[in-house]
Amino acid sequence: MTQVDHAKSGKITSQMEYIAQQESIDTDLLREKIASGQIVLLANKKHKGLKPVAVGRKLSIKVNANIGASPVELNPEKELKKLTVAVEAGADTIMDLTIANDTTVIDQIRKKVIENCRIPLGTVPIYQAAIGAGDATDMTIENYLKVFEKHAEDGVDFTTIHAGVTSGCMRLVSKRLMPVVSRGGSFMLHWIAKNNKESFLYEHFDRILEIAREYDVTISLGDGLRPGCLADATDKAQVYELRVLGELVQRAREAGVQVMVEGPGHIPLNEIEENVRLEKEICQGAPFYVLGPLPIDTAAGYDHIACSIGGALAGYLGADFLCYVTGKEHIGLPDIQDVREGVIVTKIAASVADIARGNKQAILKSQLMSEARENFDWDKMQKHAIDPAYFEQLVGSKPRLSKGGCSMCGDEFCALKFHSDSLLSH
Repeated sequence: MTQVDHAKSGKITSQMEYIAQQESIDTDLLREKIASGQIVLLANKKHKGLKPVAVGRKLSIKVNANIGASPVELNPEKELKKLTVAVEAGADTIMDLTIANDTTVIDQIRKKVIENCRIPLGTVPIYQAAIGAGDATDMTIENYLKVFEKHAEDGVDFTTIHAGVTSGCMRLVSKRLMPVVSRGGSFMLHWIAKNNKESFLYEHFDRILEIAREYDVTISLGDGLRPGCLADATDKAQVYELRVLGELVQRAREAGVQVMVEGPGHIPLNEIEENVRLEKEICQGAPFYVLGPLPIDTAAGYDHIACSIGGALAGYLGADFLCYVTGKEHIGLPDIQDVREGVIVTKIAASVADIARGNKQAILKSQLMSEARENFDWDKMQKHAIDPAYFEQLVGSKPRLSKGGCSMCGDEFCALKFHSDSLLSH
């Protein structure tokens, strides 16, 4: 039985109990939200040593970090270092986006990552399916299902499926400034054009669901037509795909498979609210997993910071899951430091949104940090900082007083100490 099966039957599983404790949420409420599909519990039955994570309504906003090698740099050990750094920085989930000319290498890296990953792991099976077929346009449902099941058997907890890219999209993307920026979306558009058929992912979606249900893999419906620039934001192609995804959400739920929906992409700040509303309405409250969103096109090198702005607003308005973006977005493959910074700035965005949404745990963390500052307790300040290691690096070599101000104001002119001393003198 899957987590959904147990939830619908009224049973609270050990994974649900763990999540309830971590999130400080009532177990019955958690079970009800899983049963309704408003929360997904990421936990493949085959993932050994997993600490499950749940995404969705009434929960804290989660952060995903992408890692993965490319033909430009196939270094499995470096990907493991990225994994370690991402987890240490506080990522809730990891996605392995490895793509290589040799499917054996993809298998090796994925298995190595899973062996060392105790948090949920996601993949995009179409990458390996396209390479295994020799050309993306030569893929078949059979070779795709073979890859999908291999990922599931290895222990992958959630997978991106670009089943919303259908033949009806073809005429719409041609009107865009940037027709397609999703690799998986591009594969499917080319496949449809060459074969002059409907997408095999869409037509055979039920077969994909059968495998997902067997392993309790959560389907992450990919936004293959996400806008790659502000000029294409919330256009007809994007909304068309979203409506197809709404249909697929219903099919997944009817099959007893957990499902969430991926979102944009490049979106102006003033359109983020409408995008969140549309997803929640069209996809019947399914958890919303957003890439950014990125509210500006010109922040090259600083896209992680720009995305934290979009992510904070999207999270406040109802997005449930933020996929990090690094400073190398649009430039190249992120290195280990890029991964770390990407996680930290996205966690800041998630925390900003959590506080605005009234999350008690996030509010308490801010309260504890404020109390530590008021008491000049540097050790506790470090403990409650989102990035304790960087905090230590910044203050470790600076002169500071145990009960005085920091090195900026010093003891005599510290506002907090000056006010406190004034009260004591009276």
